[in-house]
Amino acid sequence: MLRTDTLEDTELGDDHETAAVAATVPAATVPATIAPATTVPAATVPAAPTAPADRGELLFQRCLWCGTPAYRRSFCRACGSVAFRRERSAGDGVVVRRHGQVPHHTWFVAMNEGFNLLCQATDAAPVAVGSRVSVVRDIAPLGQGLPVVEPTRPPTSDRWW
Repeated sequence: MLRTDTLEDTELGDDHETAAVAATVPAATVPATIAPATTVPAATVPAAPTAPADRGELLFQRCLWCGTPAYRRSFCRACGSVAFRRERSAGDGVVVRRHGQVPHHTWFVAMNEGFNLLCQATDAAPVAVGSRVSVVRDIAPLGQGLPVVEPTRPPTSDRWW
């Protein structure tokens, strides 16, 4: 016979009579304990918005192992870790590349915290690469999932791009 090092039923605190009765009675016939009726208070609606998107905040992730910033990633692109902490972005960045095709107006923006972000523009005015932008809403008005940015000042001439 094969010997195992597991605890027997008696060592676990169950006696054989209780275990035998529990094994023969189906679970559906055993009456359940009914808790006394209690009233549940109605949910209150918070006065101030609680979600970061409702407050217009832009959150990004920072790797707990190497400190690399990222935006909506499953794992760190530098070390492969899946451990992140959320941080609040100041919302300022520089346009690195733009796609001005109507109706999208999407731009790649290098944020000051060190991560790149695909954004949507608020207006159709042409914006040069190197222009400073700031995030005005976390999600586009039509719900495309892209943050919305607007230009803050024209590009500086000392930039090489």
